[in-house]
Amino acid sequence: MIKRLILCGLLPAAGAAASLACTSLIATKGATADGSVMITYAADSHTLYGDMPSTPAADHKPGAMRRITDWDSGRYLGEIPQPAHTYATIGHINSEGVAMAESTWGGRPELWDGPGVIDYGSLIYITLERAATAREAVKIMTDLVEEYGYVSEGESFSVADQNEAWIVEMIGKGKERKGAVWVARRIPDGHISGHANNPRIHRFPLNEPETTIYSPDVIDFAREMGYYEGPDSLFSFSKAYQVYDHGALRGCDARVWSYFNRFATDAAAPYLPWAMEGAGEAMPLWVKAETPVDLRSMQWMMRDHYEGTPMDMTTDIGAGAYNVPYRWRPMNWTVDSTEYFHERAIATQQTGFSFVAQMSDKVPAGMKATLWFGCDDANTCIYTPVYAWQTSVPHCYERGNGNLYEISRTAAFWACNMVANQAYNRYSQMIPDIRAVQNRLEDQIAADHEALKTRLAKAGAKEQARVLTAESHRMGNDATAEMFALNDFLTVKFLDGNIKKQNPDGSFKLTEHGVPASPEFGGYDERYFRSIVNETADKFKVKKISDKK
Repeated sequence: MIKRLILCGLLPAAGAAASLACTSLIATKGATADGSVMITYAADSHTLYGDMPSTPAADHKPGAMRRITDWDSGRYLGEIPQPAHTYATIGHINSEGVAMAESTWGGRPELWDGPGVIDYGSLIYITLERAATAREAVKIMTDLVEEYGYVSEGESFSVADQNEAWIVEMIGKGKERKGAVWVARRIPDGHISGHANNPRIHRFPLNEPETTIYSPDVIDFAREMGYYEGPDSLFSFSKAYQVYDHGALRGCDARVWSYFNRFATDAAAPYLPWAMEGAGEAMPLWVKAETPVDLRSMQWMMRDHYEGTPMDMTTDIGAGAYNVPYRWRPMNWTVDSTEYFHERAIATQQTGFSFVAQMSDKVPAGMKATLWFGCDDANTCIYTPVYAWQTSVPHCYERGNGNLYEISRTAAFWACNMVANQAYNRYSQMIPDIRAVQNRLEDQIAADHEALKTRLAKAGAKEQARVLTAESHRMGNDATAEMFALNDFLTVKFLDGNIKKQNPDGSFKLTEHGVPASPEFGGYDERYFRSIVNETADKFKVKKISDKK
Protein backbone atom coordinates (compact mmCIF):
# COMPACT_ATOMS: atom_id res chain seq x y z
CA MET A 1 0.00 0.00 0.00
CA ILE A 2 2.74 2.48 0.95
CA LYS A 3 4.78 1.72 -2.15
CA ARG A 4 1.74 2.11 -4.38
CA LEU A 5 0.99 5.49 -2.84
CA ILE A 6 4.56 6.48 -3.58
CA LEU A 7 4.01 5.49 -7.19
CA CYS A 8 0.95 7.70 -7.36
CA GLY A 9 3.03 10.58 -6.05
CA LEU A 10 1.18 10.88 -2.76
CA LEU A 11 4.06 9.96 -0.46
CA PRO A 12 7.77 10.84 -0.61
CA ALA A 13 9.75 8.89 -3.18
CA ALA A 14 12.20 6.28 -1.95
CA GLY A 15 14.46 5.82 -4.95
CA ALA A 16 14.14 5.62 -8.72
CA ALA A 17 12.03 2.49 -8.87
CA ALA A 18 9.55 3.81 -6.35
CA SER A 19 9.35 7.35 -7.66
CA LEU A 20 8.08 6.73 -11.18
CA ALA A 21 4.52 8.02 -11.40
CA CYS A 22 3.56 8.56 -15.00
CA THR A 23 0.68 9.59 -17.25
CA SER A 24 -0.23 8.23 -20.70
CA LEU A 25 -3.05 9.58 -22.88
CA ILE A 26 -4.38 7.97 -26.07
CA ALA A 27 -6.25 9.26 -29.13
CA THR A 28 -7.34 6.97 -31.98
CA LYS A 29 -7.43 7.82 -35.71
CA GLY A 30 -11.10 8.77 -35.69
CA ALA A 31 -10.60 11.03 -32.67
CA THR A 32 -7.80 13.17 -34.16
CA ALA A 33 -8.00 16.11 -36.52
CA ASP A 34 -5.53 14.64 -39.04
CA GLY A 35 -6.29 10.93 -38.77
CA SER A 36 -3.11 10.10 -36.87
CA VAL A 37 -2.93 7.90 -33.76
CA MET A 38 -1.38 9.54 -30.70
CA ILE A 39 -0.13 8.32 -27.35
CA THR A 40 1.62 10.42 -24.74
CA TYR A 41 3.95 9.78 -21.85
CA ALA A 42 5.20 11.76 -18.88
CA ALA A 43 8.05 9.89 -17.22
CA ASP A 44 7.79 11.35 -13.72
CA SER A 45 10.51 10.61 -11.21
CA HIS A 46 12.57 12.58 -8.72
CA THR A 47 15.68 10.66 -9.81
CA LEU A 48 15.17 10.35 -13.58
CA TYR A 49 17.41 12.32 -15.95
CA GLY A 50 15.74 13.30 -19.23
CA ASP A 51 17.63 11.72 -22.13
CA MET A 52 16.91 9.31 -24.98
CA PRO A 53 18.09 5.73 -25.58
CA SER A 54 18.41 4.28 -29.08
CA THR A 55 19.43 1.01 -30.70
CA PRO A 56 20.30 0.43 -34.38
CA ALA A 57 18.66 -2.27 -36.46
CA ALA A 58 20.68 -5.48 -36.33
CA ASP A 59 20.88 -9.06 -37.58
CA HIS A 60 21.80 -11.63 -34.95
CA LYS A 61 23.53 -14.96 -35.28
CA PRO A 62 22.01 -18.07 -33.67
CA GLY A 63 22.81 -18.13 -29.98
CA ALA A 64 23.15 -14.34 -29.65
CA MET A 65 21.83 -13.06 -26.33
CA ARG A 66 20.36 -9.75 -25.18
CA ARG A 67 21.50 -8.39 -21.84
CA ILE A 68 18.72 -7.04 -19.61
CA THR A 69 19.18 -4.47 -16.87
CA ASP A 70 16.41 -2.99 -14.75
CA TRP A 71 15.34 0.34 -16.25
CA ASP A 72 14.98 2.11 -12.92
CA SER A 73 17.98 0.84 -10.99
CA GLY A 74 20.42 -0.39 -13.63
CA ARG A 75 20.60 -3.75 -11.84
CA TYR A 76 21.59 -6.69 -14.05
CA LEU A 77 18.67 -9.10 -14.42
CA GLY A 78 19.84 -11.66 -16.96
CA GLU A 79 19.87 -12.44 -20.69
CA ILE A 80 17.41 -13.75 -23.27
CA PRO A 81 18.00 -15.00 -26.84
CA GLN A 82 17.93 -12.46 -29.65
CA PRO A 83 15.67 -13.01 -32.66
CA ALA A 84 17.23 -13.16 -36.13
CA HIS A 85 16.56 -9.44 -36.69
CA THR A 86 15.77 -6.47 -34.46
CA TYR A 87 14.37 -3.11 -35.58
CA ALA A 88 15.93 0.26 -34.92
CA THR A 89 14.52 2.12 -31.93
CA ILE A 90 14.84 5.73 -30.85
CA GLY A 91 13.22 6.76 -27.62
CA HIS A 92 9.85 5.02 -27.37
CA ILE A 93 9.25 4.47 -31.10
CA ASN A 94 10.77 2.11 -33.63
CA SER A 95 11.53 2.20 -37.34
CA GLU A 96 8.32 0.30 -38.11
CA GLY A 97 6.11 3.00 -36.60
CA VAL A 98 5.24 1.38 -33.25
CA ALA A 99 5.17 3.46 -30.06
CA MET A 100 4.83 2.45 -26.40
CA ALA A 101 4.35 4.18 -23.04
CA GLU A 102 3.48 3.11 -19.48
CA SER A 103 2.32 4.05 -16.03
CA THR A 104 3.01 2.12 -12.82
CA TRP A 105 0.19 1.30 -10.43
CA GLY A 106 1.75 -1.18 -8.07
CA GLY A 107 -1.30 -3.23 -7.13
CA ARG A 108 -1.31 -6.00 -4.55
CA PRO A 109 2.13 -6.14 -2.88
CA GLU A 110 2.19 -9.92 -2.62
CA LEU A 111 2.30 -10.09 -6.44
CA TRP A 112 5.33 -7.86 -6.88
CA ASP A 113 8.79 -8.86 -8.03
CA GLY A 114 8.18 -12.37 -9.30
CA PRO A 115 10.91 -14.68 -10.60
CA GLY A 116 12.37 -13.90 -13.99
CA VAL A 117 14.44 -11.35 -15.87
CA ILE A 118 12.11 -8.81 -17.52
CA ASP A 119 11.18 -5.54 -15.83
CA TYR A 120 8.54 -3.19 -17.21
CA GLY A 121 11.02 -0.76 -18.80
CA SER A 122 13.02 -3.47 -20.53
CA LEU A 123 9.74 -4.98 -21.71
CA ILE A 124 9.04 -1.76 -23.63
CA TYR A 125 12.43 -1.56 -25.32
CA ILE A 126 12.69 -5.30 -26.11
CA THR A 127 9.21 -5.23 -27.62
CA LEU A 128 10.02 -2.18 -29.77
CA GLU A 129 13.07 -4.01 -31.09
CA ARG A 130 10.86 -6.91 -32.25
CA ALA A 131 7.38 -5.62 -33.16
CA ALA A 132 6.24 -4.39 -36.59
CA THR A 133 2.69 -3.50 -35.48
CA ALA A 134 0.87 -2.64 -32.27
CA ARG A 135 -1.06 -5.90 -32.31
CA GLU A 136 2.17 -7.85 -32.74
CA ALA A 137 3.69 -5.85 -29.87
CA VAL A 138 0.89 -6.98 -27.54
CA LYS A 139 1.59 -10.62 -28.37
CA ILE A 140 5.35 -10.22 -28.06
CA MET A 141 5.26 -8.51 -24.68
CA THR A 142 2.81 -11.00 -23.17
CA ASP A 143 4.76 -13.94 -24.60
CA LEU A 144 7.99 -12.50 -23.18
CA VAL A 145 6.72 -12.31 -19.60
CA GLU A 146 5.19 -15.77 -19.88
CA GLU A 147 8.50 -17.31 -21.01
CA TYR A 148 11.04 -15.24 -19.11
CA GLY A 149 9.13 -13.95 -16.10
CA TYR A 150 8.02 -10.51 -15.00
CA VAL A 151 9.88 -8.78 -12.17
CA SER A 152 7.99 -5.50 -11.75
CA GLU A 153 4.80 -4.33 -10.10
CA GLY A 154 1.43 -3.63 -11.71
CA GLU A 155 1.75 -1.72 -14.99
CA SER A 156 -0.44 -0.20 -17.68
CA PHE A 157 1.05 0.09 -21.18
CA SER A 158 -0.07 2.14 -24.18
CA VAL A 159 0.80 0.42 -27.48
CA ALA A 160 0.05 2.05 -30.83
CA ASP A 161 0.85 2.20 -34.55
CA GLN A 162 -0.62 4.09 -37.50
CA ASN A 163 -3.87 2.15 -37.34
CA GLU A 164 -4.79 1.27 -33.77
CA ALA A 165 -4.05 1.78 -30.09
CA TRP A 166 -4.17 -0.72 -27.23
CA ILE A 167 -3.98 -0.65 -23.44
CA VAL A 168 -2.27 -3.63 -21.82
CA GLU A 169 -2.46 -4.05 -18.03
CA MET A 170 -0.47 -6.67 -16.16
CA ILE A 171 0.79 -7.70 -12.77
CA GLY A 172 2.97 -10.60 -11.66
CA LYS A 173 1.95 -13.72 -9.76
CA GLY A 174 4.15 -13.36 -6.71
CA LYS A 175 7.61 -14.49 -5.77
CA GLU A 176 6.99 -18.21 -6.38
CA ARG A 177 5.37 -18.13 -9.83
CA LYS A 178 6.82 -16.95 -13.12
CA GLY A 179 4.78 -14.87 -15.54
CA ALA A 180 1.91 -12.42 -15.19
CA VAL A 181 -1.84 -12.03 -15.41
CA TRP A 182 -2.94 -9.44 -17.94
CA VAL A 183 -5.67 -7.99 -20.13
CA ALA A 184 -5.21 -6.09 -23.43
CA ARG A 185 -7.98 -3.98 -25.00
CA ARG A 186 -8.05 -2.14 -28.31
CA ILE A 187 -9.42 1.39 -28.05
CA PRO A 188 -12.39 1.79 -30.45
CA ASP A 189 -11.82 4.18 -33.33
CA GLY A 190 -13.08 7.68 -32.60
CA HIS A 191 -12.44 7.31 -28.89
CA ILE A 192 -9.86 8.58 -26.41
CA SER A 193 -8.43 6.81 -23.39
CA GLY A 194 -5.60 7.02 -20.89
CA HIS A 195 -4.07 5.73 -17.67
CA ALA A 196 -2.22 7.40 -14.80
CA ASN A 197 -0.93 5.03 -12.12
CA ASN A 198 -4.22 3.20 -11.63
CA PRO A 199 -5.43 0.19 -13.67
CA ARG A 200 -8.25 1.26 -15.95
CA ILE A 201 -9.62 -2.02 -17.32
CA HIS A 202 -12.71 -3.11 -15.41
CA ARG A 203 -15.12 -5.60 -17.01
CA PHE A 204 -14.11 -6.85 -20.45
CA PRO A 205 -15.67 -9.13 -23.11
CA LEU A 206 -14.54 -12.74 -22.90
CA ASN A 207 -15.17 -13.71 -26.53
CA GLU A 208 -14.00 -10.81 -28.71
CA PRO A 209 -10.40 -11.69 -29.68
CA GLU A 210 -10.21 -8.90 -32.24
CA THR A 211 -10.64 -6.29 -29.52
CA THR A 212 -9.80 -7.99 -26.22
CA ILE A 213 -7.05 -10.49 -25.34
CA TYR A 214 -6.24 -11.78 -21.86
CA SER A 215 -4.15 -14.36 -20.07
CA PRO A 216 -6.05 -17.66 -19.69
CA ASP A 217 -5.81 -17.59 -15.91
CA VAL A 218 -6.56 -13.92 -15.27
CA ILE A 219 -9.89 -14.68 -13.55
CA ASP A 220 -9.06 -18.06 -12.05
CA PHE A 221 -5.88 -16.71 -10.47
CA ALA A 222 -7.86 -13.88 -8.85
CA ARG A 223 -10.26 -16.44 -7.39
CA GLU A 224 -7.40 -18.60 -6.16
CA MET A 225 -5.85 -15.61 -4.39
CA GLY A 226 -9.17 -14.55 -2.85
CA TYR A 227 -9.47 -11.32 -4.86
CA TYR A 228 -12.73 -12.25 -6.59
CA GLU A 229 -15.67 -14.61 -6.00
CA GLY A 230 -18.30 -13.71 -8.62
CA PRO A 231 -19.08 -14.96 -12.14
CA ASP A 232 -16.64 -14.45 -15.02
CA SER A 233 -18.98 -11.95 -16.69
CA LEU A 234 -18.73 -9.48 -13.79
CA PHE A 235 -14.99 -9.72 -13.24
CA SER A 236 -13.12 -6.39 -13.06
CA PHE A 237 -9.35 -6.63 -13.61
CA SER A 238 -8.81 -3.27 -11.94
CA LYS A 239 -10.79 -3.99 -8.79
CA ALA A 240 -9.35 -7.48 -8.41
CA TYR A 241 -5.67 -6.60 -8.71
CA GLN A 242 -5.62 -3.07 -7.31
CA VAL A 243 -6.38 -1.94 -3.75
CA TYR A 244 -8.50 1.18 -4.12
CA ASP A 245 -8.12 4.23 -1.93
CA HIS A 246 -8.25 8.01 -2.21
CA GLY A 247 -4.81 8.22 -3.78
CA ALA A 248 -5.66 5.77 -6.57
CA LEU A 249 -8.56 7.98 -7.63
CA ARG A 250 -7.94 11.65 -6.81
CA GLY A 251 -4.20 11.26 -7.33
CA CYS A 252 -4.43 9.08 -10.45
CA ASP A 253 -7.76 8.61 -12.26
CA ALA A 254 -8.43 12.34 -11.90
CA ARG A 255 -5.68 13.03 -14.43
CA VAL A 256 -7.44 10.88 -17.02
CA TRP A 257 -10.75 12.54 -16.16
CA SER A 258 -9.19 15.93 -16.89
CA TYR A 259 -8.20 14.66 -20.37
CA PHE A 260 -11.71 13.36 -20.99
CA ASN A 261 -13.12 16.66 -19.76
CA ARG A 262 -11.03 18.59 -22.29
CA PHE A 263 -12.12 16.64 -25.39
CA ALA A 264 -15.37 14.96 -24.30
CA THR A 265 -16.87 17.34 -21.75
CA ASP A 266 -20.38 15.90 -21.73
CA ALA A 267 -19.16 12.32 -21.49
CA ALA A 268 -16.76 13.16 -18.67
CA ALA A 269 -19.22 15.12 -16.51
CA PRO A 270 -20.92 12.12 -14.81
CA TYR A 271 -17.56 10.78 -13.63
CA LEU A 272 -16.31 13.81 -11.74
CA PRO A 273 -17.49 12.29 -8.41
CA TRP A 274 -15.48 9.14 -9.21
CA ALA A 275 -12.34 11.15 -9.93
CA MET A 276 -12.67 13.32 -6.84
CA GLU A 277 -13.70 10.76 -4.23
CA GLY A 278 -14.52 7.38 -5.76
CA ALA A 279 -18.26 8.01 -5.70
CA GLY A 280 -20.72 6.75 -8.27
CA GLU A 281 -19.98 4.59 -11.30
CA ALA A 282 -16.37 3.83 -12.22
CA MET A 283 -15.00 5.97 -15.03
CA PRO A 284 -14.99 4.04 -18.33
CA LEU A 285 -11.82 2.96 -20.09
CA TRP A 286 -12.61 5.22 -23.04
CA VAL A 287 -15.06 7.89 -24.18
CA LYS A 288 -15.95 9.12 -27.64
CA ALA A 289 -14.17 12.35 -28.54
CA GLU A 290 -16.53 15.32 -28.87
CA THR A 291 -13.77 17.69 -30.01
CA PRO A 292 -11.06 16.53 -32.47
CA VAL A 293 -7.66 16.10 -30.86
CA ASP A 294 -4.80 17.74 -32.73
CA LEU A 295 -1.09 17.58 -32.04
CA ARG A 296 -0.76 20.98 -30.39
CA SER A 297 -3.80 20.45 -28.15
CA MET A 298 -2.37 17.10 -27.05
CA GLN A 299 0.94 18.77 -26.22
CA TRP A 300 -0.95 21.33 -24.15
CA MET A 301 -2.91 18.55 -22.45
CA MET A 302 0.41 17.31 -21.13
CA ARG A 303 0.77 20.75 -19.51
CA ASP A 304 -2.50 20.43 -17.60
CA HIS A 305 -2.89 21.51 -13.95
CA TYR A 306 -6.67 20.99 -13.86
CA GLU A 307 -7.22 24.57 -15.01
CA GLY A 308 -10.92 25.41 -15.15
CA THR A 309 -12.02 22.41 -13.07
CA PRO A 310 -12.86 22.00 -9.37
CA MET A 311 -9.28 20.77 -8.89
CA ASP A 312 -7.63 23.83 -10.48
CA MET A 313 -4.21 24.16 -8.84
CA THR A 314 -3.80 27.87 -9.64
CA THR A 315 -6.65 29.14 -7.47
CA ASP A 316 -6.38 27.83 -3.91
CA ILE A 317 -4.16 29.26 -1.19
CA GLY A 318 -1.54 26.61 -1.91
CA ALA A 319 -0.76 28.46 -5.16
CA GLY A 320 0.64 31.30 -3.11
CA ALA A 321 1.04 34.90 -4.17
CA TYR A 322 2.05 33.99 -7.73
CA ASN A 323 -0.61 31.39 -8.62
CA VAL A 324 1.93 28.58 -8.79
CA PRO A 325 0.28 25.33 -10.02
CA TYR A 326 2.77 23.11 -8.18
CA ARG A 327 2.94 21.56 -4.74
CA TRP A 328 6.16 20.26 -3.26
CA ARG A 329 6.44 16.84 -1.68
CA PRO A 330 5.31 15.27 0.54
CA MET A 331 1.91 15.09 -1.14
CA ASN A 332 0.08 14.06 2.04
CA TRP A 333 0.37 16.12 5.23
CA THR A 334 -1.26 16.40 8.64
CA VAL A 335 -2.67 19.33 10.59
CA ASP A 336 -4.23 18.81 14.02
CA SER A 337 -4.24 15.02 13.53
CA THR A 338 -6.21 15.31 10.28
CA GLU A 339 -4.62 14.11 7.03
CA TYR A 340 -4.78 16.29 3.92
CA PHE A 341 -3.34 16.06 0.42
CA HIS A 342 -2.10 18.10 -2.52
CA GLU A 343 -3.50 17.63 -6.02
CA ARG A 344 -1.44 15.61 -8.49
CA ALA A 345 -1.82 16.93 -12.06
CA ILE A 346 -0.48 15.65 -15.40
CA ALA A 347 2.19 18.36 -15.51
CA THR A 348 4.54 18.06 -12.57
CA GLN A 349 7.93 19.40 -11.62
CA GLN A 350 9.75 16.07 -11.33
CA THR A 351 9.20 14.88 -14.92
CA GLY A 352 12.36 13.50 -16.51
CA PHE A 353 10.96 13.64 -20.03
CA SER A 354 7.62 13.58 -21.79
CA PHE A 355 6.43 13.02 -25.33
CA VAL A 356 3.53 12.93 -27.73
CA ALA A 357 4.03 10.04 -30.17
CA GLN A 358 2.18 10.62 -33.44
CA MET A 359 1.74 7.74 -35.88
CA SER A 360 0.35 8.33 -39.37
CA ASP A 361 0.09 6.62 -42.76
CA LYS A 362 -0.39 9.98 -44.52
CA VAL A 363 3.23 11.15 -44.29
CA PRO A 364 6.56 10.06 -45.84
CA ALA A 365 7.52 6.63 -44.50
CA GLY A 366 10.42 7.95 -42.44
CA MET A 367 8.00 10.14 -40.49
CA LYS A 368 5.35 7.48 -39.89
CA ALA A 369 6.16 7.61 -36.20
CA THR A 370 7.18 11.02 -34.86
CA LEU A 371 8.16 11.40 -31.24
CA TRP A 372 7.51 14.98 -30.10
CA PHE A 373 9.96 14.93 -27.22
CA GLY A 374 10.61 17.33 -24.34
CA CYS A 375 12.69 17.25 -21.18
CA ASP A 376 11.72 18.15 -17.62
CA ASP A 377 8.32 19.64 -16.73
CA ALA A 378 6.01 19.37 -19.76
CA ASN A 379 4.51 22.74 -18.85
CA THR A 380 7.70 24.62 -19.70
CA CYS A 381 9.50 22.26 -22.09
CA ILE A 382 9.85 22.64 -25.86
CA TYR A 383 8.57 19.67 -27.86
CA THR A 384 10.82 18.87 -30.83
CA PRO A 385 10.42 15.99 -33.29
CA VAL A 386 12.40 12.77 -33.42
CA TYR A 387 11.59 10.56 -36.41
CA ALA A 388 11.22 6.81 -36.92
CA TRP A 389 13.95 6.63 -39.55
CA GLN A 390 16.52 9.02 -38.16
CA THR A 391 19.81 7.39 -37.35
CA SER A 392 21.03 9.17 -34.21
CA VAL A 393 19.80 11.07 -31.17
CA PRO A 394 20.12 14.89 -31.10
CA HIS A 395 23.00 15.93 -28.85
CA CYS A 396 20.63 17.82 -26.55
CA TYR A 397 18.91 14.49 -25.70
CA GLU A 398 21.96 12.25 -25.97
CA ARG A 399 22.85 9.85 -23.18
CA GLY A 400 25.97 11.00 -21.34
CA ASN A 401 25.26 14.68 -22.01
CA GLY A 402 24.99 15.68 -18.37
CA ASN A 403 23.24 13.91 -15.49
CA LEU A 404 21.33 14.81 -12.34
CA TYR A 405 24.55 15.84 -10.59
CA GLU A 406 26.31 17.44 -13.56
CA ILE A 407 24.93 20.43 -15.45
CA SER A 408 25.54 20.38 -19.19
CA ARG A 409 25.12 23.64 -21.10
CA THR A 410 24.03 21.69 -24.21
CA ALA A 411 21.46 19.40 -22.56
CA ALA A 412 17.75 20.08 -23.01
CA PHE A 413 17.05 18.67 -19.54
CA TRP A 414 19.15 21.37 -17.88
CA ALA A 415 17.97 24.19 -20.15
CA CYS A 416 14.33 23.47 -19.39
CA ASN A 417 15.01 22.86 -15.70
CA MET A 418 16.65 26.24 -15.29
CA VAL A 419 13.70 28.02 -16.87
CA ALA A 420 11.12 26.01 -14.92
CA ASN A 421 12.79 26.44 -11.56
CA GLN A 422 12.85 30.20 -11.99
CA ALA A 423 9.14 30.15 -12.84
CA TYR A 424 8.25 28.09 -9.77
CA ASN A 425 9.25 31.04 -7.57
CA ARG A 426 7.27 33.78 -9.37
CA TYR A 427 5.02 31.89 -11.74
CA SER A 428 2.35 34.45 -12.65
CA GLN A 429 5.00 37.09 -13.38
CA MET A 430 7.34 34.88 -15.44
CA ILE A 431 5.01 32.56 -17.33
CA PRO A 432 3.99 35.16 -19.98
CA ASP A 433 7.63 35.50 -21.06
CA ILE A 434 8.05 31.72 -21.08
CA ARG A 435 4.87 31.22 -23.10
CA ALA A 436 6.02 33.78 -25.68
CA VAL A 437 9.24 31.87 -26.34
CA GLN A 438 7.57 28.46 -26.09
CA ASN A 439 4.84 29.35 -28.59
CA ARG A 440 7.28 31.00 -31.01
CA LEU A 441 9.58 27.98 -31.01
CA GLU A 442 6.87 25.36 -31.22
CA ASP A 443 5.05 27.26 -33.99
CA GLN A 444 8.25 27.41 -36.02
CA ILE A 445 9.08 23.76 -35.32
CA ALA A 446 5.57 22.73 -36.42
CA ALA A 447 6.01 24.72 -39.63
CA ASP A 448 9.40 23.12 -40.29
CA HIS A 449 7.88 19.69 -39.68
CA GLU A 450 5.10 20.38 -42.22
CA ALA A 451 7.69 21.55 -44.75
CA LEU A 452 9.55 18.25 -44.35
CA LYS A 453 6.44 16.34 -45.41
CA THR A 454 6.48 18.13 -48.76
CA ARG A 455 10.26 18.03 -49.14
CA LEU A 456 10.45 14.27 -48.58
CA ALA A 457 7.26 13.22 -50.38
CA LYS A 458 9.21 11.58 -53.21
CA ALA A 459 12.55 10.98 -51.48
CA GLY A 460 14.08 7.54 -51.10
CA ALA A 461 14.72 5.83 -47.80
CA LYS A 462 18.36 6.92 -47.47
CA GLU A 463 17.57 10.54 -48.27
CA GLN A 464 14.68 10.58 -45.80
CA ALA A 465 16.89 9.17 -43.06
CA ARG A 466 19.65 11.69 -43.78
CA VAL A 467 17.37 14.74 -43.89
CA LEU A 468 15.24 13.71 -40.91
CA THR A 469 18.32 13.09 -38.78
CA ALA A 470 19.83 16.46 -39.64
CA GLU A 471 16.59 18.37 -39.14
CA SER A 472 15.74 16.67 -35.85
CA HIS A 473 19.21 17.52 -34.54
CA ARG A 474 18.88 21.13 -35.67
CA MET A 475 15.44 21.67 -34.15
CA GLY A 476 16.30 20.02 -30.85
CA ASN A 477 19.69 21.65 -30.37
CA ASP A 478 18.46 25.10 -31.46
CA ALA A 479 15.50 24.93 -29.08
CA THR A 480 17.87 23.97 -26.26
CA ALA A 481 20.08 26.97 -26.97
CA GLU A 482 17.00 29.22 -27.00
CA MET A 483 15.93 27.92 -23.60
CA PHE A 484 19.34 28.64 -22.10
CA ALA A 485 19.01 32.17 -23.53
CA LEU A 486 15.52 32.44 -21.99
CA ASN A 487 16.96 31.43 -18.61
CA ASP A 488 19.49 34.26 -18.84
CA PHE A 489 16.77 36.71 -19.86
CA LEU A 490 14.56 35.75 -16.91
CA THR A 491 17.49 36.09 -14.52
CA VAL A 492 18.14 39.62 -15.71
CA LYS A 493 14.51 40.75 -15.95
CA PHE A 494 13.37 39.46 -12.55
CA LEU A 495 16.55 40.05 -10.56
CA ASP A 496 16.11 40.72 -6.83
CA GLY A 497 12.32 40.51 -6.85
CA ASN A 498 11.97 43.39 -9.31
CA ILE A 499 10.79 43.48 -12.92
CA LYS A 500 12.98 45.42 -15.33
CA LYS A 501 11.17 47.63 -17.81
CA GLN A 502 11.35 46.83 -21.52
CA ASN A 503 11.04 48.73 -24.77
CA PRO A 504 8.49 47.66 -27.42
CA ASP A 505 11.23 45.68 -29.20
CA GLY A 506 11.94 43.68 -26.04
CA SER A 507 15.21 45.36 -25.11
CA PHE A 508 15.65 46.62 -21.57
CA LYS A 509 14.86 50.28 -21.03
CA LEU A 510 17.56 52.84 -20.26
CA THR A 511 17.19 56.38 -19.00
CA GLU A 512 18.19 59.34 -21.17
CA HIS A 513 21.58 59.13 -19.50
CA GLY A 514 22.10 55.49 -20.49
CA VAL A 515 21.62 53.81 -17.11
CA PRO A 516 19.00 51.15 -16.32
CA ALA A 517 15.52 52.57 -15.80
CA SER A 518 13.98 52.13 -12.37
CA PRO A 519 12.27 48.71 -12.35
CA GLU A 520 8.71 47.85 -11.54
CA PHE A 521 8.08 46.38 -8.11
CA GLY A 522 5.90 43.34 -8.79
CA GLY A 523 5.18 42.66 -5.14
CA TYR A 524 2.39 40.27 -4.20
CA ASP A 525 -1.29 39.77 -4.92
CA GLU A 526 -4.13 40.93 -2.65
CA ARG A 527 -4.76 37.45 -1.24
CA TYR A 528 -1.19 37.33 0.04
CA PHE A 529 -1.61 40.61 1.91
CA ARG A 530 -5.00 39.57 3.33
CA SER A 531 -3.54 36.30 4.59
CA ILE A 532 -0.90 38.26 6.52
CA VAL A 533 -3.56 40.45 8.11
CA ASN A 534 -5.75 37.43 8.91
CA GLU A 535 -2.87 35.69 10.63
CA THR A 536 -1.16 38.59 12.39
CA ALA A 537 -4.02 41.05 13.01
CA ASP A 538 -2.49 44.48 13.73
CA LYS A 539 1.11 43.38 14.05
CA PHE A 540 2.11 45.11 10.80
CA LYS A 541 -0.51 47.86 10.85
CA VAL A 542 1.02 51.25 10.20
CA LYS A 543 0.63 53.32 13.36
CA LYS A 544 0.25 57.07 13.39
CA ILE A 545 3.08 58.68 15.31
CA SER A 546 2.11 61.67 17.46
CA ASP A 547 4.04 64.90 16.76
CA LYS A 548 3.41 66.16 20.27
CA LYS A 549 6.37 66.47 22.62
